[in-house]
Amino acid sequence: MLVIHRRIAPQPDWSAELHLTFEARSKSRLRCFSADGEDVGLFLKRGQPPLYDGECLQAEDGRIVRVCARAETLLHVTCRNAFELTRAAYHLGNRHVALQVGDGWLRLLDDYVLKAMLEQLGANTATIEAPFQPEHGAYGGGHHHSRHGDEDFNYAPRLHQFGVRP
Repeated sequence: MLVIHRRIAPQPDWSAELHLTFEARSKSRLRCFSADGEDVGLFLKRGQPPLYDGECLQAEDGRIVRVCARAETLLHVTCRNAFELTRAAYHLGNRHVALQVGDGWLRLLDDYVLKAMLEQLGANTATIEAPFQPEHGAYGGGHHHSRHGDEDFNYAPRLHQFGVRP
């Protein structure tokens, strides 16, 4: 089994590829297979952003492994103008939907309920097959509601320290 613990900077050469969906790229612990069929175990540091298309990993045996975003069924959303596109993005964000933002379009994982909502708002939707690379979020720590017993959960550094004067 190819065992991977480290994320590294992009490299010009690699010896294996992992073709993963966004959900798989979001996991810190994963058993999967390389493009060549080799058994792979990912044991990455918890709390990091999802793996991105083109990112490189280093296996315990020194080999470099490149991550490739696998094509998924997505909703490609366009609107007549920037206001309507912003409105669609607001409603999707209000539902905590993972969203890829492009120049004049939005993409999200295919969902018939969200498709109906978007069409009700006047957006145009098309189902496509493409790699999915949503925004990670402004605060970088993902979405978490701390519960009793999660006191050791570490948030990413804060952008703002409210109530603290320099």
